[in-house]
Amino acid sequence: MTTELLESQTYLPEEREQMAAVASFLEAHHSKAGERPERRYLLVGAEEHEQIEVPESLHRVLVQAVTALQAGRAVTISPTMPKLTTQQVADLLGVSRPTVVRLIDAGELASERIGNRRKILLKDALDYRDLRRTRQYQAIADTSVDMSEDEDPVVVNERLARIRKKRAEHRRSTGSF
Repeated sequence: MTTELLESQTYLPEEREQMAAVASFLEAHHSKAGERPERRYLLVGAEEHEQIEVPESLHRVLVQAVTALQAGRAVTISPTMPKLTTQQVADLLGVSRPTVVRLIDAGELASERIGNRRKILLKDALDYRDLRRTRQYQAIADTSVDMSEDEDPVVVNERLARIRKKRAEHRRSTGSF
């Protein structure tokens, strides 16, 4: 997908006859609601059997665009990244909302203030989740030790205690959670 498709685009009304035919088809399609138990929406290509099913939400976008263009209005499509509340991010990460606020205050998670609310881009929340998983996997790898059956458990526990202490010092020095 090219990056220009992710930029805002405005479409002006043209070819009103074609728009009228599409609008008529869409209207007729909506009036047959009781005939089929499940609605399906398809994009059809130029070749035979070239089609793909599209979600209803995409069909609604098409209906709205065609209706506006047929009425002589321009249509602007402006892709945006969803913004989440701190509670939504907390639910996504499986942590408390105050923890999310601490992550934002510590600079670990980017956010913007809208009034007195903090909003986090979904992409930033997902990036932080991936970073946190990587850290967790690394911590597991760092704190794992090979142990044989004849090894003394006390010695293994001492080794693990040293590793945990080193990891805790590292967390404190980097300020990461």
